[in-house]
Amino acid sequence: MSIAVIYGSTTGSTAEIAASIASALGADCLNVAEVSADKLAGYDALVLGSSTWGAGDLQDDWEANIGALECANLAGKKAAVFGTGDSLGFADTFCDALARLRDAAVAAGATMVGAGAVEGYDGVASRVFENGQFIGLPLDVSNQPELTDARVAAWVEKLKGELA
Repeated sequence: MSIAVIYGSTTGSTAEIAASIASALGADCLNVAEVSADKLAGYDALVLGSSTWGAGDLQDDWEANIGALECANLAGKKAAVFGTGDSLGFADTFCDALARLRDAAVAAGATMVGAGAVEGYDGVASRVFENGQFIGLPLDVSNQPELTDARVAAWVEKLKGELA
């Protein structure tokens, strides 16, 4: 199975997490600024990552190239989302960029995997939280950096089963 981890990162945190996920999954790790719809459609599964800025905005490279995801033919493919945000300062828009990536992937035909538990997060009321769980892996590397590695490792193990 061919897997790509596609990320947009401004400060480097999301890029580091993307590299860790790609390594653990044996996946290609690609900056969204350098992908096309055809390249995305060439993979069996996509793991999409973005930081969230302002009031729930996508990272700039994703914003500029979201069309590649929206136009990709992802029918029969799986996708998962992860990202970074500030759960304390922006609880109502924490990791909302993940919902935008998820919506674009679903519209392109992908089946979503990687929904996760909400233990250890307080007061999150954003679009990343649906039906009692997170739609992917939201990370708060600013306020909870000590939890990031364990959260990523647990999520990757979950993904391995769901992507198989």
